[in-house]
Amino acid sequence: MFSRDFNLIIKKKISPFSKEIEVDSDKSISIRSFLIGSISQNITSVTNALESEDVFSTIDCLKKLGVRIKKKNSKNYLVYGKGLGSLYAKRNTKLSFGNSGTLARLLLGILSTTPGIELNVSGDHSLNKRSMQKLIKLLSEFGATFFPKNRNNFPLKIISSSMPIGFNYNAEVSAQLKSAVIFGGLNSYGETNIFEKYKSRDHTENMLIKNTKAIKIFNKRKKIIRVFGKNQLKPMKIKVPGDPSSAAFFTALTLLNEKSYLKIKNVCLNKTRTGFYQILKKQGARIKIINLKKNFNEPKGDIIVRSSKLKPIKVDKSFYVNSTDEYPILFVMASLIKGTSSFSGIGDLANKESNRIIEMQKVLKQLGIKSKFKKNVLKIYGKGLIDANNKKILVPKLGDHRICMSAFVLSILTGAKSKIKNFDTVFTSSPSFLKIMKTLGAKFEKKN
Repeated sequence: MFSRDFNLIIKKKISPFSKEIEVDSDKSISIRSFLIGSISQNITSVTNALESEDVFSTIDCLKKLGVRIKKKNSKNYLVYGKGLGSLYAKRNTKLSFGNSGTLARLLLGILSTTPGIELNVSGDHSLNKRSMQKLIKLLSEFGATFFPKNRNNFPLKIISSSMPIGFNYNAEVSAQLKSAVIFGGLNSYGETNIFEKYKSRDHTENMLIKNTKAIKIFNKRKKIIRVFGKNQLKPMKIKVPGDPSSAAFFTALTLLNEKSYLKIKNVCLNKTRTGFYQILKKQGARIKIINLKKNFNEPKGDIIVRSSKLKPIKVDKSFYVNSTDEYPILFVMASLIKGTSSFSGIGDLANKESNRIIEMQKVLKQLGIKSKFKKNVLKIYGKGLIDANNKKILVPKLGDHRICMSAFVLSILTGAKSKIKNFDTVFTSSPSFLKIMKTLGAKFEKKN
């Protein structure tokens, strides 16, 4: 397990580097691998799973629900599937989702149509503050009930539906809500139809794609996902690729750090996850993809990054779905590129682990970088790659890994003397972040 409650002190600017790295395994695919494996038949093999707090929370919840999970060796697991509708725990058992909104929404989707479920569910301090209103409304369509009534955040009690029936859902930007409906539909009577208004992350569909009796995908003018309830799922052999969101921070650092080169190996390159890289290539970033391969319809490959002279970043709302997690580091990059950058349609960032718009504005302001958020558009007035040896950054305890990681990159690029509180929250998604940064030459100090 990981160190708890430490702050990070940064005082020095990073030097140029030329390195080859592998980032932490993809969190979204890792969590889904264990969840789908648990409701499938027979034994699912998960190779190169992310070993982070969010994934350990997933394993812990599944074990409390009667699932046998065996660790073969580092990052490799066997999940002994119980089949659809077979998860169970004694009445009023407590499940903790930790910091993971993905786990919360997806597992509750499964539990909503699993018979005999009456459980108390909660998260950590950060997750308990986040609204679950949309999730509760959706799972109520299957017949699940949540108590106390009219409460929209954890802790809550869930009582599963005794007669779940599929329904039609017009999905918006949230892949987690879409996945929750897919999981609920798998054990419901009849069909559940999901109509995608916007193309969102499709890891769940990819991992279920071989179960043609249970799910079919229609890609015409708009994508339709049709789930046929009560059809058992086949076991899988999943090899988890590297996390493109974790890779984004090292990519940003390389692009802005003069005379630097980086090769990032075995990264997930699903089109619904690569908006960050598409945005930056438009701004003049020297990024190249090589060695493309596929596993369970998930493309992966190596990313080559070289220092680049970038134009100000202009991002319209169409990129939000495919680059949601990368906006904080994009804000950092915008602040260090001379000129005005703009980001449209980002209002939903207010409902992440923290309000990522306001909190990143606070971070940038400490280095004298101006920004303005109005009518769902954030403008950042970049100063170029400034020397901030005489300035300080303080990041309070927010419980937001992306804010911590973004502030870290900003600090080592500018030399600002920084104190980032609760940096241990980064371990929820990227336990190797500091180790990799150290290999690149970053200097920092942990303080309890």
